[in-house]
Amino acid sequence: MIVGLGIDVTQVSRFTQAAQRERLLDRIFTEAERDSSMQRMAGRFAAKEALAKALGAPTGLVWTDVEVRKDDSGKPYFACSGTVAARVAELGIGHLHLSITHDAGIAAAVVVCEA
Repeated sequence: MIVGLGIDVTQVSRFTQAAQRERLLDRIFTEAERDSSMQRMAGRFAAKEALAKALGAPTGLVWTDVEVRKDDSGKPYFACSGTVAARVAELGIGHLHLSITHDAGIAAAVVVCEA
């Protein structure tokens, strides 16, 4: 059963500008997530935004309590801890599905939360 669905679209150039002006990277990403291009980090940002929406956008979620990783085949997935793991458990979510795409200067992500 689907418990939540979230989608987000991020313009890579706008994300890149925001990352240079603010301490966005430190607030949003774990150290392991900051190892990539701005395009990929924009995709990870979109993934985290989509997850927050799928979880009902509750206040108090800590961005670094979820990490976007990829398995051996390159498929992205979430590693949750702290506030995010607590919300996932509260909603009875057994699996988080994640898809990220990049095209024409846009990064987009879709998240499906399944009980």
